[in-house]
Amino acid sequence: MADIQEKIIKLVPDAVFEEGEVLTVCVADKNWHELAKHLKEDTELNFDHLVAIVGMDWTDTLGTMNYLESTKTGQMLCVKLQTADRDNAMLHSVSDLWDVANFYEREVYDYLGIIFINHPDMRRLFLRNDWVGYPLRKDYDASPETNPVRLDHEQSDDSTVCYREQPDGTVKKEEVTVFEPNDFVVNIGPQHPATHGVLRFRTAVDGETIKKIDIYLGYIHRGIEKLSESLGYPQTLHFTDRLDYLSAHQNRHCLCLCIEKALGVEVPQRAQVVRVIMDELMRISSHLLFVGTFCMDLGATTMLFYAMRERETILNIFEKTCGARMTFNYNCIGGVIADLDKDFVHDVKALLEIMPKALKEYDTIFTGNVIAKNRMEGVGVLTREDAISYGVTGPAGRASGWGCDVRKTHPYGAYAQVEFDEVVRTEGDSMARFKVRMDEIRQSLRIIEQLIDRIPEGEICAKVPKIIKLPEGHWFQQVEASRGAFGVYIESRGANTPWRLKFNSPCMNMAGVVPHIAKGGKIADLITIGGTLDYVVPDIDR
Repeated sequence: MADIQEKIIKLVPDAVFEEGEVLTVCVADKNWHELAKHLKEDTELNFDHLVAIVGMDWTDTLGTMNYLESTKTGQMLCVKLQTADRDNAMLHSVSDLWDVANFYEREVYDYLGIIFINHPDMRRLFLRNDWVGYPLRKDYDASPETNPVRLDHEQSDDSTVCYREQPDGTVKKEEVTVFEPNDFVVNIGPQHPATHGVLRFRTAVDGETIKKIDIYLGYIHRGIEKLSESLGYPQTLHFTDRLDYLSAHQNRHCLCLCIEKALGVEVPQRAQVVRVIMDELMRISSHLLFVGTFCMDLGATTMLFYAMRERETILNIFEKTCGARMTFNYNCIGGVIADLDKDFVHDVKALLEIMPKALKEYDTIFTGNVIAKNRMEGVGVLTREDAISYGVTGPAGRASGWGCDVRKTHPYGAYAQVEFDEVVRTEGDSMARFKVRMDEIRQSLRIIEQLIDRIPEGEICAKVPKIIKLPEGHWFQQVEASRGAFGVYIESRGANTPWRLKFNSPCMNMAGVVPHIAKGGKIADLITIGGTLDYVVPDIDR
């Protein structure tokens, strides 16, 4: 960390450092782009992964917390930016350095009204283009009169704006067209079964060849980050099951870990092991649903019934212990909310016995099928460099050669106690993304096999205060969810409610990379690409 500080001081002498779980550096916006470029391109620092941009309203100032990670060393750094001008809030964009910043910065603009200078597309990302105000500002007017329920359709934007910095330092607003005048644009979604949720691709095509895609999000509007600001910490937990509902256990695990880290709570060993087993059962369940629904997207309907057969077995296991088959509400602050069902070990061992044979069946029916190969091999190729730049983690990132498994890079819970292989392939195409998930099922079974006979006796939950108040500060936690690195940012001012609670979604990045890897492909390829990225829309529109 000392080397990082020395290099930053040489570049930005007035930088201010804050020690914490992650080193935080506060710099003026005028130095941000140059510093970001140096942090990314310096061969020793190599902060090439932009993990998150958290938009903030500190009342007296607006700004962002920018989390960077080096894929070489695993080190993380947070850069804090502020602007005191609430009426004309501006910060410099880094979308030319990290592609993922394109969506991250648009999200911050949408919810906090911070304009990013030189960003190529300063439109709202989730809210209607006629929305009044910025919901995550502390002075936001939430009255129904300000934004009544509108029964008319939103007009699609055929142009956007860029706030371009001029040579003399001034900023000029420029209009930019989204599509060319002669482009033939079709809508794929929002009500299309193969978009896996209410997601809309405005697609310019030449025949069946994709020229450009403009993504429209914002059909769900869960608003959970705003809701969380007025809720106690235990009350925020149930939101996590409803984001990526196929990563319900992992998402809730992440929020609990972040709160426990802030409180300094030590989770009992029994609860840690149970959490990991549940996480891996959740991962298998998610990947099985992926196999079934993706194959159905490609026309292989039979595979859906094979995959659902084994998934039902896992849901039965969940139901016995959690009382639910989808939103489990199982993890709690300090551990888990209830002990395991008396049949849990027996049922899990039965699953371990049947899964190897089932996986062979899947491979026989689909993986080696000549039609599947033609539809998947060489389709939607994502390079390792682009996976990092777009922040595509999880199985999709590892299929491109990026070893980004949080269980390996930043072990948590009981993962340090088990041996498993990080599944990495180099092809980067749709077939690779499919095979990575198949192999990850095998590794999850391996993890569970090591733990199922080693569940320690003891308490299932640590003692925590009835009213939970986190100390002043900010914390960031990640876990490896079914689709990639899921993150939680909490900023506290010492109250029993969070000042800011941010969920960093892996699915938004996967949706954001679709226009890049689908360009030049066919419309049918878009279905293949979207299916193998496997995003879940409620995880995007939070």
